[in-house]
Amino acid sequence: MYIAQAFRYSHSFWRYLVIPVLFFGLMALNYVFIEMMDIDVGQVMRDEIARKGSNRVLVENLAAFVIFLAGLFLWVKYVHNQPLKALTTTRKEVDWSRFWFAFILVAVFNIVVTLFDYFSNPQDFAINFQLEPFLYLLLISVILIPIQTSFEEYFFRGYLMQGLGILVRNRWIPLILTSVIFGGLHYFNPEVTKLGDIIMIYYIGTGFMLGIMTLMDEGLELALGFHAANNLITALLVTADWTAFQTHSIFKDISEPSAGWDVLIPVFIIYPLFLFIMARKYKWTNWKEKLFGKVEKPQALEIE
Repeated sequence: MYIAQAFRYSHSFWRYLVIPVLFFGLMALNYVFIEMMDIDVGQVMRDEIARKGSNRVLVENLAAFVIFLAGLFLWVKYVHNQPLKALTTTRKEVDWSRFWFAFILVAVFNIVVTLFDYFSNPQDFAINFQLEPFLYLLLISVILIPIQTSFEEYFFRGYLMQGLGILVRNRWIPLILTSVIFGGLHYFNPEVTKLGDIIMIYYIGTGFMLGIMTLMDEGLELALGFHAANNLITALLVTADWTAFQTHSIFKDISEPSAGWDVLIPVFIIYPLFLFIMARKYKWTNWKEKLFGKVEKPQALEIE
């Protein structure tokens, strides 16, 4: 249903080609420029933070997503003639209770795990809290981070999922491709340089979990809430010199970064637990069909 409802609106192939080509083309040009100029991105980030402050750099890094999200919404509305609700959910109205359930679930989990880690390994953390910069960070994060995560969800789990689904007429190829591409784009994050390629299991696994959540629940609400809470709480709670978000957070991780079982545990234990909780709450059934079944074109409408 979630993918198939895109058939009700203008869905010819070229309409679904332009936005991905522009977005991935921009990412590719950025990568080529960095490689050709031999730019040390981490050092540039540190220099910018030293010159402008981390809050201003955070705003500058997130501001582009305001443009990306607005551009995607306008394209869907005026080129696909598709209302935003149809890109969001199959329900009559967007179910904000689902968004807030996922948001609170992830926020509470991240806070509890971070505090447990802090009290178990206090030598790995420094108190980074400063009231005034933190309040500015809080304001910036509450406004801009949900825009960043919403763009990623609407683009990958929404626009690409629907576009690929009506192209290949099944659910499993969009699930795999959007998850791998989503995770793959994180390969350029500074965390990968520090922790190694094993961290990609976490990023791609996160893509799969969000994709499964979207297909099983027939909408983006849970994925939107999950992603927003994960990035927002992380930005407010913990920073480190080697992370993508360097902020005036409460704690600073000063340990020597390494990746091992802590990368695998979220993907193979925590994420299945989240899916189990949501499946029980929202009574998900027919997993095989929803994740691997065909996408049938409605017979009543023939809109190209």
